[in-house]
Amino acid sequence: MDKITSRQVIGWFYQTLNSAQGAPWINQVSNYFTSDQDIEEYYWLGMVPAMREWIGGRQAKGLKEQGIQIKNRHFEGTLEFLVKHMRRDKSGQIKVRIQELAKRANTHWASLLSQLILLGESQLCYDGQYFFDSDHKEGDSGTQSNLVSVDISSLPASTHGEPANPSVEEMQLAIARAVAQIVSFRDNAGEPMNEDATQFLVMTPISLMNTALNAVATPSQVAASQTALEGLKQNFSISVTGNARLSAWSDKFTVFRTDSFIKSFIRQEETGAIMKAKAEGSEYEFDNDAHQYGVDSWRNVGYGYWQNSCLIHMV
Repeated sequence: MDKITSRQVIGWFYQTLNSAQGAPWINQVSNYFTSDQDIEEYYWLGMVPAMREWIGGRQAKGLKEQGIQIKNRHFEGTLEFLVKHMRRDKSGQIKVRIQELAKRANTHWASLLSQLILLGESQLCYDGQYFFDSDHKEGDSGTQSNLVSVDISSLPASTHGEPANPSVEEMQLAIARAVAQIVSFRDNAGEPMNEDATQFLVMTPISLMNTALNAVATPSQVAASQTALEGLKQNFSISVTGNARLSAWSDKFTVFRTDSFIKSFIRQEETGAIMKAKAEGSEYEFDNDAHQYGVDSWRNVGYGYWQNSCLIHMV
């Protein structure tokens, strides 16, 4: 067979990159913004004002100075192939490795966002509080918490488990608690800000995924006249995803509102994934009898609206 060319390699990369966009939850929990400078500023300016009766003319709301800055970071991944391997590759191993490199570029957003989730109890968001915190407060909102501890032993479940191994009934009630918490949040004018919410995503470590799936899919009797989540499911769409990158958690999970315009996180990108090559005719090929194919991107992530998420810690 003919020797594999750099044109083929680059074609394989972009074909795979454009056909598989990464985990579906990435777009559900984050907004994507392009960038054209080193640092971008995002002003989370409180909520848009509610409608009011026209008395004494308009009352325009100006921009508040609360916000965050996100600095672009440079990321890369590089593969090297000997020229003799590119000439002799009859089993398609080089194509597979290039496709894996493209897949890694697409899963990179999941890696960055998962780190934000894991660090949410210790990293500041736009209001100066930790992203997951018990004392968020803006204007007339009152003190609000998106960090909730649930004592599962006190839940009205017929079957009890442990914090790292809750029963389906306990998981149902914990999910319902998170959804209710998110719907309760008020903006800086004291107005409900999630009263129109209809779609939620439950994100768990893999160890809790099956329990969460069963909790959402199968109603379970938890009291004489009610089933957990059943009332919620009449008004809300609740889905579940397991995140293998949350393996540090054993007794925690998050719930996100996914149908809001401004989401829990920000994805910022100055340059998308670009493949570069030291290939045919290059000095590197002459000196090393090898090619290098590298992908790099300038991007980063940051915290958006804490009000669209709730961390449940089962105790």
